[in-house]
Amino acid sequence: MCQIRVILLVLLVSNTFNDLIAQKKLYSKKELTELTEQASHFLNDANFEKSLKISKEALHKSIVHNDSVSTTISYITIAANYAELAEFDKAIYFYQKGLLYANKTHNDTLKNRINNNLGNIYCFEKKQYIKGINFFENALKYSIKIADSSQIFMTKLNITWAYFDVGHFEKGYTNLEFINGNNIKYGDKSTAGVVYMLNGMYHGNKGNDEKANAYFLNAIKSGNETNEKSDLSFAHLEYSKFLLKKGDYKKAYQNLILYNKITEILYNKDKLKKANVAGINVELDEYKREIEKFESEKEAQHQIVQKTKTIVILFMLILFVLLLFVYNLFKNNNFRKKLNSELSKTNEQLILAKEKAEEASVLKSQFVSTISHELRTPLYGVVGITNMLIDEHKELANSPHLSSLKFSARYLLSLVNDILQINKIEDNRMILENMTFNISDEINMVINSLSFLAKNNNNFVIVKIDPAIPEYLIGDKLRLSQIIMNLVSNALKFTLNGEVTISLNLEKIEDESYFINFEIKDNGIGIALDDQEKIFDKFVQIGRKETDYQGTGLGLSIVKQLLGLFNSTIAIQSSIDVGTTFKFVIAFEYNMEKTIEIINNIQVDITSNQTIKVLVVEDNHINQLVTKKTIEKNNYKCIVVDNGYAALEILDKEFFDVILMDINMPLINGFETTRKIRLMGIDTPIVALTAFDKAEITEEALSAGINDIIIKPFDSLKLFSIITILISKN
Repeated sequence: MCQIRVILLVLLVSNTFNDLIAQKKLYSKKELTELTEQASHFLNDANFEKSLKISKEALHKSIVHNDSVSTTISYITIAANYAELAEFDKAIYFYQKGLLYANKTHNDTLKNRINNNLGNIYCFEKKQYIKGINFFENALKYSIKIADSSQIFMTKLNITWAYFDVGHFEKGYTNLEFINGNNIKYGDKSTAGVVYMLNGMYHGNKGNDEKANAYFLNAIKSGNETNEKSDLSFAHLEYSKFLLKKGDYKKAYQNLILYNKITEILYNKDKLKKANVAGINVELDEYKREIEKFESEKEAQHQIVQKTKTIVILFMLILFVLLLFVYNLFKNNNFRKKLNSELSKTNEQLILAKEKAEEASVLKSQFVSTISHELRTPLYGVVGITNMLIDEHKELANSPHLSSLKFSARYLLSLVNDILQINKIEDNRMILENMTFNISDEINMVINSLSFLAKNNNNFVIVKIDPAIPEYLIGDKLRLSQIIMNLVSNALKFTLNGEVTISLNLEKIEDESYFINFEIKDNGIGIALDDQEKIFDKFVQIGRKETDYQGTGLGLSIVKQLLGLFNSTIAIQSSIDVGTTFKFVIAFEYNMEKTIEIINNIQVDITSNQTIKVLVVEDNHINQLVTKKTIEKNNYKCIVVDNGYAALEILDKEFFDVILMDINMPLINGFETTRKIRLMGIDTPIVALTAFDKAEITEEALSAGINDIIIKPFDSLKLFSIITILISKN
């Protein structure tokens, strides 16, 4: 890796000095047009290597010629190459560079093209549909402005596809009517397959299976006839989804195989490798242009360094600093000798204090664990019964009293979880995990989960991710998401009618460690300078009034301690009525071999519908009611028993697909009950349904024969997911 960096640096410096020596040459408009057309031609032929090389040459000559139109076209072609190579972050980067130059011109056709392509990437590749549709709407405005009916047709086709992709068929249907009504006039053979596919998706959603099936078959036929491989692959994919929904698994599987084959042909490995080399050269050219901007400054600095007078002054200054350093060492040494005698006297006192502190810490942990269990058990009942009331009495769904009850229960649960986490970190019982994850996906998940809060305060969330950051990293994504969740939710709570910006930049690379600088910035109410140190203390809420922002005052304290696990610290910059910025740096591992291995091991399991019989072992009658209602709501058959002995008795007579086992029960606890079940030779999956913290019981649960653990109150979707996986494995 180091050798590659040195080679790239040598190439970069040599190219820079060669360009400095050569005189600038102006090029004709005809020559620039020929180059951009050649690059576009090779792109259409999927010859990405030649397309990127010629685009690089065209871009250089266009910038020298100060031709904004040719520069824009060159950036569009480069971006389109990266989009075809699935390098979507780089594609976005070059499209935005092209948009900067396009805005300097009066060419609305180019602006329309860039907005349309950005809409395609954000909708169909990044899955950021709101952002993508905004770009499509911009493209549509330019199409209407220049009266390009065929482009209006294409843009509306893309908008329809985007809405259908997220299941908003009613929103997309108006555009589908326009497409069907104008297909003969503005459509052609290249768009026929997509039009058929969209009609198939729509009628499939409406339950018109016969029409949908015909449209999908026509889409596939059109794709084969026109050799539009990309559209053909999507036709097979959507047809596969349709067949899967109908229950025709064999045909669905066959179409999915065809989709994969076509995709592999489109992204041939040899082409990608050659195009990658060409892409590096394009990026080198970008770096070279940046170097040219600062070349004059470097020359001035070089002259200053060469002056002997400056060197002498620096030498004298360093010598003076060294003398001060030696004097301080001498002074500190004498001071240390005095301290040693005092420290030896207090050492014994410190040891006694340490033992008392450790004893207090153990008592604190036991107290927190006991209290959390005692609180979670009734909270499970409160949350569960509240949900049952809403389900069974629809007229109470909008009741402010019921909403307040549910909010209060979840608020209390959040407080318990925060206290438990603080306790776990302080007791050094939290260990970071190493998982492969997509950092962009994690950020988007945080934003989606906080969308209600953002909308409630009329805020916008902006994400800026450095394209130099690898797509896949290895680290503890759960803790990272928790850090960002706490900081962004704080920013949204204390900002009204504003914006919150999440910026990620690659700071440095050391071996396989990528140091990423995170910045969360808002333009909210700000924090006074005197209060900035206090906000990281536990249970501190600065400037809170009776009707003000809700919270436990633990969020920022948890953030600071979690960053400590990452060997990182957090910095704050804030001014009253201006806003607040939090910054921190975390190093994540980047190893493509590990990442590819994990991705290749991902499997999709499609299981058939079956009747699931569940045994619930629970002594609390309220919790019995809640759990049973939750299980039966998913059409599972559920039987409840009060204790472990009753469970052993019924298991001797009946078969169950899965057992949900409470841990803290009278007569015989969940661990002992599980051991006796395993001694009976019963291998039915057992899931511990408990209010204990998972880390406290994991070891004993595994040794007893328990397959998985869920903490009450639990997410019903997570429970059913675990049940499905365990039954499938069994």
